[in-house]
Amino acid sequence: MRACLDRFGGLVWSLALRFCRNRADAEDAVQDIFLELWRSAHRYDPARAAETTFVTILARRRLIDRKRREARQPETTPLPEELLSLQPDPSAGPESRDELDRVVRALSELSSEQQQAITLAIYQGLTHEEIASRLDLPLGTVKSHMRRGMLQLRERLSAGGVS
Repeated sequence: MRACLDRFGGLVWSLALRFCRNRADAEDAVQDIFLELWRSAHRYDPARAAETTFVTILARRRLIDRKRREARQPETTPLPEELLSLQPDPSAGPESRDELDRVVRALSELSSEQQQAITLAIYQGLTHEEIASRLDLPLGTVKSHMRRGMLQLRERLSAGGVS
């Protein structure tokens, strides 16, 4: 393994630096590549390509896979607080403010997935497809979260369901 690292370390490192956002990601990628190289060494056939070509192709594929995996990661930043804190219209009567308070309480009692889906639909006007894309979830899952969340909201809001 030491000979492999000595011989191909510079090549793999330079590829990783080109593909990765920062040095820490590049270091992780290099480690992953050499682990994969160790596991895949039995696939090397000198009749098909040189060792350098084998290592380069394996490294490039691993780096592309890593980029694709990062692109599929859902956005992990929380929704802005102002989306979750509804403020009543100052000119509205006390009944409107009470109703708004009930809705906000009912929404806060839903699962985080249901809250996210419903909040994105209501406050940002996103479609189911756009929500699925934003949350990196299958469309059917988003529809299930929306439906279950709306049913629970209806149940909680009917006849004083929210305390």
